[in-house]
Amino acid sequence: MSRIGKKPIVIPDGVEVSVAKNQVTVKGPKGTLTRSFDKNMSIKLEENQVIVERPNDNRQNRALHGTTRSVIANMVEGVSKGFTKTLVLEGVGYRAQKKGKNLVLAVGYSHPVEIAPGEDLEIDVPSQTQIIVKGIDKEKVGELAANIRAVREPEPYKGKGIRYSGEYIRRKEGKAGK
Repeated sequence: MSRIGKKPIVIPDGVEVSVAKNQVTVKGPKGTLTRSFDKNMSIKLEENQVIVERPNDNRQNRALHGTTRSVIANMVEGVSKGFTKTLVLEGVGYRAQKKGKNLVLAVGYSHPVEIAPGEDLEIDVPSQTQIIVKGIDKEKVGELAANIRAVREPEPYKGKGIRYSGEYIRRKEGKAGK
């Protein structure tokens, strides 16, 4: 039995969950998320909890059990608290700024790179070397942060580039002289 899958999801105050034929809708103070899940997973609302069960120990069902429960838990957390990812720019002349809703990056290219956030996402630039991505959908927040990081990934020699806050970059030694 999946250790994660069998844990019930406690619904906090102010969050409303509804299930209709494996389509889960979660409403909270920050917004609404809707997602469809595999028809084999049994999703039930009991009192103040959401319980995910699987019909049998089939390999596919075992794989989906914990994943389904985690995705629903992330939906509940997203509409109540929200998710954030922080990115740090490192390098001489590397800077970020906000232009309307869009993010404009100057990261060593001949042109500035402009990135538009999707729906339900917000980009905050507290300083020129820090970017914060906020949203209610964990998947979309992570994807946008990964796309921003992909503009200039950190390189191992000088450590220049865009990296996640707290990310460790393994440094390499340069060419050895005679």
